[in-house]
Amino acid sequence: MKISNTKIASFLLSACVLLTSPFSLAEGQPKVSLKTTMGEIVIELYPEAAPKTVENFLKYVKSGHYKGTIFHRVIDNFMIQGGGFDKDMKEKPTNKPIALEAREALEHGLKNDLGVVAMARTQDPNSASAQFYINVKDNDFLNHQVLPEGDPVEYQYRGQPVVEPRSRALLKTAGYTPFGKVIKGMDVVEKIKVVETGDAKMMQNVPTKPVIIQSATLLK
Repeated sequence: MKISNTKIASFLLSACVLLTSPFSLAEGQPKVSLKTTMGEIVIELYPEAAPKTVENFLKYVKSGHYKGTIFHRVIDNFMIQGGGFDKDMKEKPTNKPIALEAREALEHGLKNDLGVVAMARTQDPNSASAQFYINVKDNDFLNHQVLPEGDPVEYQYRGQPVVEPRSRALLKTAGYTPFGKVIKGMDVVEKIKVVETGDAKMMQNVPTKPVIIQSATLLK
């Protein structure tokens, strides 16, 4: 039987997607709907890549924590961050922070790429609680990085060679844990990333008109 060039090209494209996008075709993954004042965003979660992180996120979803929170940090060509403050910039109480799973996620092929959702944290790698962000571009420098042996250690950071004590390098290359991806509503994310921002309550890049998460719901 003769196979057309079009069918061959289609087959090769499908194979490429399977090899490079291990989660995009997965079935039965939990999904969460974020209804915002600018539209709905649906996130697919990947517990096999970051089990503790997904469990933590779903606890906040089910408890109603995200209702009334805002995207309080919006930077075009970087990310949009939310889940921690209400429209008056009052921080909501959270549960205990969780352990970093950036290395495990990377081993499963999940990176801080365009549309991927990850946990925000402080400089302490094990400090993520409720706040999350959505990447609006590929942000490779936010991924976990495996360091070579030695102390001090020489490595690449944001495209530049760096030589530092190993303890400092480990903190800078720990990464941020990705745990899901936007599968619907990326157009909403694109609208949010370009809203007007300013300073508020000693914070920068805060939307001048609040972008509010009206509800966060686990889809059946």
